[in-house]
Amino acid sequence: MKTVTVRKIEIGAGRPKICVPIAEREEEEILSAAREIRTSPADMVEWRADWFDGISDPERTRGVLERLRNTLGEIPLLFTFRTSGEGGEKEIDVPAYVSLNESAARSGMADLVDVEAFTESGAAEEIIGEAHSAGVKVIASNHDFHQTPSREEIISRLVKMQDMGADIAKIAVMPQSRKDVLTLLAATEEMVSGHAQIPVITMSMGALGAISRVCGEVFGSAVTFGAVGRGSAPGQLGAGELGTVLSILHNR
Repeated sequence: MKTVTVRKIEIGAGRPKICVPIAEREEEEILSAAREIRTSPADMVEWRADWFDGISDPERTRGVLERLRNTLGEIPLLFTFRTSGEGGEKEIDVPAYVSLNESAARSGMADLVDVEAFTESGAAEEIIGEAHSAGVKVIASNHDFHQTPSREEIISRLVKMQDMGADIAKIAVMPQSRKDVLTLLAATEEMVSGHAQIPVITMSMGALGAISRVCGEVFGSAVTFGAVGRGSAPGQLGAGELGTVLSILHNR
């Protein structure tokens, strides 16, 4: 399996990397969060741009990207607009979604973009191609806030992301039982050991799935998401707590 190196971070090697989301509505709040994250164990930062009140203004969006880049220094920056259909804050039509992600990739400020893999046919592949032309890595993603699909279906979705040319494949699912958490972990292990040519990120959401956020090194998930201030998904642990637990498991 190939690893993905972004700035000084190698994703897919060693302990899972900690990605901290910024989910704020105003520019100064976004930048304040970025400054706070710099003192945390974060390996990466995700700007959840769907939270930003000015996201429909390209100049304001680019301005925030520039200021984030300057604030974060060498910490890799992931640009994400999570659509309302996959748990995000705002609705967006497909052409606007494609344009927004391609603009972020071309800006020179984002190191990675998150692309929802099962957007209208062809949209994800178009963004992936444009991002790669700009030298930007792509996380293809899928989020199910209602259930946990079967092990076979989880693996199938991750393989499809890999086949469409993504650099990293990500899936997040909602457990309804402890067995669902085991399904997610088993699918992760099988994907990594039998199918993966790229790093994968998996998580079971909510309190029930919290264990999946700390055991990635055992089952194969390459990145985990932790909060500094406002979290962006149910079940996120604090980045400090994650750093402590991941270090203990890594040095076992």
